[in-house]
Amino acid sequence: MVDTFHFIALFVIGGTIVWSAAYEYIAMMSQGYAKLKDILLLFIYLELGAMVGIYFKTHQLPVQFLTYIAITALARHLVVDLKGMSVTDQLYLMIGISGSILLLTLAIIGMAYADKKLSLRAESHKDQD
Repeated sequence: MVDTFHFIALFVIGGTIVWSAAYEYIAMMSQGYAKLKDILLLFIYLELGAMVGIYFKTHQLPVQFLTYIAITALARHLVVDLKGMSVTDQLYLMIGISGSILLLTLAIIGMAYADKKLSLRAESHKDQD
């Protein structure tokens, strides 16, 4: 029962991602061009779709993909929301978001390093058995 619910939920989430991405793409086409914020939004949809696909196949949630999505969302926020703010607010927003992106990037590097170390350790344990 749980596996069936899991399968249906993943299918619904995947379908929603495809539907939303298609809607945004059609809106861009009807506009005649794509802005940078639109392209970044499509990257977010792409990463979400890849994450669902990997989860569908492996039954493991790739945390790195969530981090990539967060970085892309922050970059989109930085590009889109700076307009119409005072210079001081822009500065604080740029520093805060840039610092957040840096921290998330360091987290990805740390996760990749830990994954590599753990996989090497697991292989050495297999060789000893």
